[in-house]
Amino acid sequence: MIILAKLLLAHLVGDFLLQPKSWVEEKEKKKSGSGKLYLHLLIHAALTLLALGFAQWPMVLAVVVSHGLIDAAKLHFQKQHNRTAWFFLDQFLHLMVILLVWLNITANFAAAAELLENADLFIYAAAIFFLTRPSAIIMAVVMKPWSSAIANDDKNSLSNAGKYIGMLERLFVFCFIVTHHWEAVGFLLTAKSVFRFGDLKKSKERKLTEYVLIGTMLSFGLAIVAGLLVVKV
Repeated sequence: MIILAKLLLAHLVGDFLLQPKSWVEEKEKKKSGSGKLYLHLLIHAALTLLALGFAQWPMVLAVVVSHGLIDAAKLHFQKQHNRTAWFFLDQFLHLMVILLVWLNITANFAAAAELLENADLFIYAAAIFFLTRPSAIIMAVVMKPWSSAIANDDKNSLSNAGKYIGMLERLFVFCFIVTHHWEAVGFLLTAKSVFRFGDLKKSKERKLTEYVLIGTMLSFGLAIVAGLLVVKV
């Protein structure tokens, strides 16, 4: 595991600590023609070499070349509307390369195969996925009869903010339940109520108050049911 930890540290330092914002802006502007891209790769090469040593130079080369190809693809295909998606895809691909390099060095493929055969991994993955977009769709369908009765004013609200807030709160509730910290669920519910109190008081609309309460209870309810099912299974 020490090799994996070193590779992850080298990646984090190279991609976030030693890459100024000005470099990122130049790369996005000049793409593969940016000198900062190749300087960035050189830094990654040095860090990976420190992590693995000269004896593992083929693996160092694999990490650096794959990093360059992934970054180049991101720079050429990334647009303003999909920047967030490309950021996460970029980091996911880098981490997959690091994992494959670690497995190749340690020859620990048996442990990886055993992990993929672990039922708990898929149970947790299914529950977490359910609490993101599927739950958001379920809530949208259930709340549809009431949402039309609420004034839709997007000027004072961030785009899709409510959807992502709901996803995050469900994931938090799920984590608290599977780790047996029910008191934290109560704290989260109280914190959300405090934040929403000002909006509800200002609106002076009973419909909005009822709508928010229904949405909050439904969101927490889905997360609680998912958490309890996972713990039971």
